[in-house]
Amino acid sequence: MPETIQTHDKLPAALAAAFTNGYEFAQGAGYPLPEYPFVEPPELRTGEVKRHAVAIVGGGITGLTLACALAQYGIKAVLLDEDNTVGVKGASSRGICYAQKSLEIFKRLGIYERIAARGVQWSVGRTFAGADEVYAFDLRQQQTHSLSRQPPFINIQQFYVEGFLVEQLYSPAPEDRLVDIRWNHRVTSFEQNQDFATLRLETPAGPYTLEAEHVIDCSGSRSPFRAWCGATVTAQQGDDRWCIADVRFKNPPPVERHTWIEAPFNEGRAVWQHLMADGVWRIDYQMPPHAKAEEVSREDVVRARLKAQFKSQAGQLLDDGDYEIVWVGPYAYRSECLDSLRHGRVFFAGDAAHVMSPFGARGGNSGVQDADNLAWKLAAVLQGRAAPALLGSYHHERHEAATHNVLVTNRTARFLRPADGAERLFRTAALGLAREHVFARQLVNTGRMSTPNHYTRSGACGRSGGRATQNVGFTWPGGRPGELLELLAWTQGRLLLLAFGDVSPAALARLAALSVEAGIRCVQVVGPGEKAAALEHVIDDQGHLQATCHVFGHAWALLRPDGHVAATGESVDASLVHAVAAALGAGAPTGKETA
Repeated sequence: MPETIQTHDKLPAALAAAFTNGYEFAQGAGYPLPEYPFVEPPELRTGEVKRHAVAIVGGGITGLTLACALAQYGIKAVLLDEDNTVGVKGASSRGICYAQKSLEIFKRLGIYERIAARGVQWSVGRTFAGADEVYAFDLRQQQTHSLSRQPPFINIQQFYVEGFLVEQLYSPAPEDRLVDIRWNHRVTSFEQNQDFATLRLETPAGPYTLEAEHVIDCSGSRSPFRAWCGATVTAQQGDDRWCIADVRFKNPPPVERHTWIEAPFNEGRAVWQHLMADGVWRIDYQMPPHAKAEEVSREDVVRARLKAQFKSQAGQLLDDGDYEIVWVGPYAYRSECLDSLRHGRVFFAGDAAHVMSPFGARGGNSGVQDADNLAWKLAAVLQGRAAPALLGSYHHERHEAATHNVLVTNRTARFLRPADGAERLFRTAALGLAREHVFARQLVNTGRMSTPNHYTRSGACGRSGGRATQNVGFTWPGGRPGELLELLAWTQGRLLLLAFGDVSPAALARLAALSVEAGIRCVQVVGPGEKAAALEHVIDDQGHLQATCHVFGHAWALLRPDGHVAATGESVDASLVHAVAAALGAGAPTGKETA
């Protein structure tokens, strides 16, 4: 059962010892990572204690996504990372599956094309029990993924994505950069009051102090801010152990996600097989409980597993010259979620806020969406377009998402590593039925793939809002094809009102007044052959804009900069005014209970 622990207390020995990345046991050539120079900050020379609007701690995928998003909204920030590279030195490919929602975010941030060019697109997954296929899916055929201009998933090593984000932040001339990335900066102490936080930093050139109005902790699951803020966390530990092997083959397998629940070539345990960038395959082997890291990650042990796998799978005899082991190492996981994602001036995001098993690719994708959620809210508040109370909705929305993701991934973990008794009986029965009956295949659970979360507890979303839109297509008045992300970019971080169908002169006047008073952007959406009354309008040829907003006929949809629907309605009346006010923090929960 989950347990709630105080992170400023010492973790129970079993919980603390059971989770190790085991990188000290890694083998293989590994990955060359870029190194960025340490630049002595001016504060070390002047002794000045400078106050920043935003300080981001941690330069992983969550922190870098947040930094890029803030820069796009015109917000200055300082990013502090204790290392001088992306990824983790000595680590594997780490996160590799980037979901459609994250890809849409990366499109807005200007790095999607680089990811698509380097990575591997996929939508088909197959699951086997022994030699029998017991489940298959094609995400392109599912409504949650079928409309977007981005694919359901792209596989690419995490350090590539982080590197592209750094490139994007460095792309302006130095004097024009809004984010100051400070490598080799370790936060050694922290305190806060009602107005700002104070960070003490250690660098190769000596210590110094800076202040920040808002601190976003993206420093990972071992973040010291948890203890400094007195945060509590609900955590659950299992005994599942895995070995990751990143392998390059001369004759590669099919480009599909293949999983085995009871792999005959892995002593009846699970196996994952994915293709990533550079022709490297990620193969994960489930190990016996309490397996020793130094044993499971030996290169000769992995070679024996590979030969057994491909002999069983395709009757193929592998020689050592038929493949190259790029990296091999052990892996273990736990699940945990902070009980509050905001503590005063500090916001927790990514693994600093929540940790979950990797099944369904919900970890890194959740961190990217944390960053996207918080960025537009910080920008709106700092630029005076929203009430400070809007920041409280970050916890309500992303904590709901995190607890849901932890619940979903824990169910998968129990299916893959069932306890003796009822859980094992259920899995045996489910696999037996799935071999014979199509209806039972939905019971097979090797990971419910990451999808955007629907916010139901947020005061910033109306009862009709909270859903994420897809990056659907439409047509501009001149005939050029367009996509929803272009409209969101046009708003420059403001709310977007889509008015579908006819709009009366009186409604147009009310929308014009609301645009001025609340700073929102309005666009009329008409069908093919319909006449537009508004200057700013687009044609919804296929009805995809209406479909992704979940409205029909004459209606409106209020969209946020993160692509989530804030509210929908039928008439341009007081309900729209109230929806705009709520989406900008009027009447929203403040989250100050954790301050």
